[in-house]
Amino acid sequence: MDSTSHKTKGHCRCGQVKFEVSAKPMITMACHCTGCQKMTSSAFSLSSLFQRAAFSITSGAPVIGGLHDSSTQHFFCGHCMSWLFTHLEGLDDFVNVRSTMLDDSRTYKPFIETYTDEKLEWASTGAKHSFCKFPPQEKFPELLHEYAQKQG
Repeated sequence: MDSTSHKTKGHCRCGQVKFEVSAKPMITMACHCTGCQKMTSSAFSLSSLFQRAAFSITSGAPVIGGLHDSSTQHFFCGHCMSWLFTHLEGLDDFVNVRSTMLDDSRTYKPFIETYTDEKLEWASTGAKHSFCKFPPQEKFPELLHEYAQKQG
């Protein structure tokens, strides 16, 4: 997959914070953890993982929200409070963008789902792979490769 041949834009609900990604996602995910349930006021969060170098804020200034801890930084629009993206500790080269904030969000179907041990029993994502927590670190290269092959 040529990850540089794709460009899409995204924004918060009110449009004050806008961003752009200049690559296809490395993988798409749904997270069923109770933290994501509370942050989204829903059954799960949806996200797409990108190389950090492919992501840029084009207008506005997101603010940190969520638990405000240093290991995981969740960024929101300061006005409408839409959850936009997350930086994860130890994964400095990546950004986890909320898929529903991307233009044409319907195309970002989750490929994996995580924290299914905290899943609401009626929630269904259609993800190809499911994990009780996060996938084991050694499984990630295989998952990224399978997702890239699926995307062509």
